Amino acid sequence: MIGVAVLGSTGSIGESTLDVLGRHPDKFKLVALGANRSVAKLAAQVLRWRPAYAVLADENAARELVKTLGNQAPGTRVLSGQDGLIEVATLSETDCVMAAIVGAAGLPSTLAAARAGKRLLLANKESLVMAGPLLMSAVKTSDATLLPIDSEHNAIFQCMPPQARTGEPAPGVRKILLTASGGPFRETPREALAAVTPEAACAHPNWVMGRKISVDSATLMNKGLELIEACFLFGLPPAQVEIVVHPQSIVHSMVEYLDGSVLAQLGSPDMRTPIAHALAWPERIASGVDFLDLVRAGRLDFRAPDYEKFHCLTLAQAAARTGGLQPATLNAANEVAVQAFLDRQLNFIGIPTVIEAVITKSTGGKIGGLDDVLAADAEARRLARDAVSASAAGTRPVYSGVVRDAHA
Repeated sequence: MIGVAVLGSTGSIGESTLDVLGRHPDKFKLVALGANRSVAKLAAQVLRWRPAYAVLADENAARELVKTLGNQAPGTRVLSGQDGLIEVATLSETDCVMAAIVGAAGLPSTLAAARAGKRLLLANKESLVMAGPLLMSAVKTSDATLLPIDSEHNAIFQCMPPQARTGEPAPGVRKILLTASGGPFRETPREALAAVTPEAACAHPNWVMGRKISVDSATLMNKGLELIEACFLFGLPPAQVEIVVHPQSIVHSMVEYLDGSVLAQLGSPDMRTPIAHALAWPERIASGVDFLDLVRAGRLDFRAPDYEKFHCLTLAQAAARTGGLQPATLNAANEVAVQAFLDRQLNFIGIPTVIEAVITKSTGGKIGGLDDVLAADAEARRLARDAVSASAAGTRPVYSGVVRDAHA
């Protein structure tokens, strides 16, 4: 039996993971559930799954969880805070960690799992974006197994040669083609974006996702973060990662080889496919996903992204090339800006404006250790909050255009 800890269990990735685990009770044992502050959802999961551990990052929420459970789950120990998440990620009985906590909050437990040599199923892209060199070094040093969960990176992994190792360039690979659905506004005129609502931004045409990642998909920042992630996962420079808009979300990504071959992974747009692949790798297990009917799908379309319309993508590509602490700065500024948009404190086109203002003012530099990453994250959040406040007061930072052509 493989012991699994699901961190981020109350989100869409976590719920899909539990669905796959439930289909294979003979192969997997759920050791721990972890979330941020979703007391009611985590309590329901605890009563359904009866794990040995349940963790809430928010300590007040953890106390509320204890009260909610009462004596209904005597076999479950409730932990709290980052220390609790780290503890369950490194338990001897935990063989596999699903790292699906959204945002920078998922970094410490993800790093801990890597350092402990676990099979790390990485759905928390921010860990690589913020601290890619640290995470990949930890994986290599501990001989951990890192398997990507993002549908695109999992597709790329499946298209790589069998001998390929995460973090190292595979022989014969010319480039990666990272597909993007284009989000809900791919056909929306650029001049109409200022008026879009959070509800419209969260209504993804193909995928069911949380609010933050849905907005990232709408701005194409999600694809920019995935580009940074892909560079670390597959040992390639940004110039060898091409982004292609594919509205049907059937081709999840492709790998082009030096001989002209292009290998693609296709499937229905359902996260249970990459989750099942990573849980059982190198074996294959049923995921519960509907099988792909290409005749019914009818057509597959591809086109280049509109960098002028989706400036977040340009900012992310520039951060990927600069490296060091700039990806961490980009990620933190984006998290603050997206939350401000969801809270209706910032309009949609204000998101890239805030991010660029933060990048322009940030200290930057190289990554010496985790403290450097956390300091850059804190600085970027402070600068982003100032930029949001300035925008709300009608003194929005002027777009500098310093990275307008960064994708070229």
